[in-house]
Amino acid sequence: MALPACAAPVLWPPLQPEREAPARTTCPRRHSRVEAELAESRPGSVAASVSADPPRGVSRGFNSQPLTDEPLKASSSQAGAARAPLFALLPRGRRRRMHDLRRRWDLGSLCRALLTRGLAALGHSLKHVLGAIFSKIFGPLASVGNMDEKSNKLLLALVMLFLFAVIVLQYVCPGTECQLLRLQAFSSPMPDPYRSEDESSARFVPRYNFSRSDLLRKVDFDIKGDDLIVFLHIQKTGGTTFGRHLVRNIQLEQPCECRVGQKKCTCHRPGKRETWLFSRFSTGWSCGLHADWTELTSCVPAVVDGKRDAKLRPSRWRIFQILDAMRNFHYITILRDPVSRYLSEWRHVQRGATWKASLHVCDGRPPTSEELPSCYTGDDWSGCPLKEFMDCPYNLANNRQVRMLSDLTLVGCYNLSVMPEKQRNKVLLESAKSNLKHMAFFGLTEFQRKTQYLFEKTFNMNFISPFTQYNTTRASSVEINEEIQKRIEGLNFLDMELYSYAKDLFLQRYQFMRQKDHQDARRKRQEQRKFLKGRFLQTHFQSQGQVQSQNPSQNQSQNPNVNANQNVTQNLIQNLLQNLTQSSSQNSIQKENRENPKQNPGQEQSDSNTSNGTNDYIGSVEKWR
Repeated sequence: MALPACAAPVLWPPLQPEREAPARTTCPRRHSRVEAELAESRPGSVAASVSADPPRGVSRGFNSQPLTDEPLKASSSQAGAARAPLFALLPRGRRRRMHDLRRRWDLGSLCRALLTRGLAALGHSLKHVLGAIFSKIFGPLASVGNMDEKSNKLLLALVMLFLFAVIVLQYVCPGTECQLLRLQAFSSPMPDPYRSEDESSARFVPRYNFSRSDLLRKVDFDIKGDDLIVFLHIQKTGGTTFGRHLVRNIQLEQPCECRVGQKKCTCHRPGKRETWLFSRFSTGWSCGLHADWTELTSCVPAVVDGKRDAKLRPSRWRIFQILDAMRNFHYITILRDPVSRYLSEWRHVQRGATWKASLHVCDGRPPTSEELPSCYTGDDWSGCPLKEFMDCPYNLANNRQVRMLSDLTLVGCYNLSVMPEKQRNKVLLESAKSNLKHMAFFGLTEFQRKTQYLFEKTFNMNFISPFTQYNTTRASSVEINEEIQKRIEGLNFLDMELYSYAKDLFLQRYQFMRQKDHQDARRKRQEQRKFLKGRFLQTHFQSQGQVQSQNPSQNQSQNPNVNANQNVTQNLIQNLLQNLTQSSSQNSIQKENRENPKQNPGQEQSDSNTSNGTNDYIGSVEKWR
């Protein structure tokens, strides 16, 4: 067995160390190639027969050739014998440098070293550049010409923090929207959450003239009585999201009970076993899948009265049926832009939706196959292209919103031979507009926050969390050219006109309700000021009267007219309190007159006279003071 080089017997006495260097007594843990070559050159040495392995981290391919050149191999044994102890006696730094020579062929170490030195040089140069920049910028402001190293590090840290904040801000809020929001925050302390939610113009120009009764929607909904909210769910209008809000997101005395894994929730009235909501998520599809206006007005009264199996009433009782439904049943619905809704329905049909369970009951019977043919022959219409979807003349997606909101009994239901097409379209559109206007509430998918606001003001029911506006949908991901868009608008020309009418009415109602809220808030502030002003005058005059009553003789000597002033003060107090009570009572009478304007037509003039008299009286009190 071969012994290591350090264990070989020394055949001659070693040379004495120079300059009193400590003698080497231990063998190094790693031998370099130079040491191995020098050990082999010794005559009779055991190490000459030992082949040195390549250094750690270096492949044999690179070390197959010796590191020393040919003249070194040809050197004499005496020179090799003289160099070996001298290498051991070298200083530690020199030995480390020679030890690093064996790793010069390691490409990984070389790359790491180059990368480390390059980054160090780059950081050093960046530090000098930043230092020069800051010296140019902050040189005149600094009291000392050359900033020390700590100040340079502090400035560098501040610059890096600022750059990081800018990058994070651009990632979180790109564009100029955040800048506009910051400017609005400085200008107004209470930003309007309903403004610019749909990227619409700030100023709205109405196109239709509506009366005050059309704009004011205030339903005295009695959840403990017999009132019922009926949700007319039109396909692909965001009705599923709104329906979930109705059962899961409303603050109620007795909230709806929704169990995990069940679609329907139990929405009972407080203290009763009756439901106050007729929708998909409360009663299910009791009148058929996506029942329209014609079906709901015929079916809901029978279902509520427990007459599910009873036959529908004859058509001559239609007007009484609708009046009965509109008396206690408050219909609501959601509309959507016709192009977006049409594309969304096409994508839904592509995935396999058919809505075959829809009954389409009209005038007591469903339509025949001749009156309502099918657009496909298989089980579903999955995978159909958009052109095929638009080419079907019997596609119910065309003008779906008008058809579902109108009274189909006026045009003979689905029998197209009753009247001409032009007249039929006109009757359907006018019926849909009238039903929509007289509904208790309707919202728009493109205005989620405004929809929430109007529902809360209409039914006096508040939602727990605000609605979220989703501008990115499946329909928005469909890229269509201008020609296809015009064709879709042509196929849904009735829906386009209805949506324009609904949007105008919706925004006018929103503006009207907002102005009414501002006026009510201003009126309350004025009443509070009047009340506080009267209380202040009352306490002030009472304190003066008490002071004067405590020192009657002194007051009479100083002011001979004190009795007259006291009488005037008492009269002013009494008149002021009387006018304040009258004004508060007149305000309550005004509210009643606004609700019933026809009962007291001449009351408004007297109210205005009373309020003017109160203001004049307060002005006279101020003048007297």
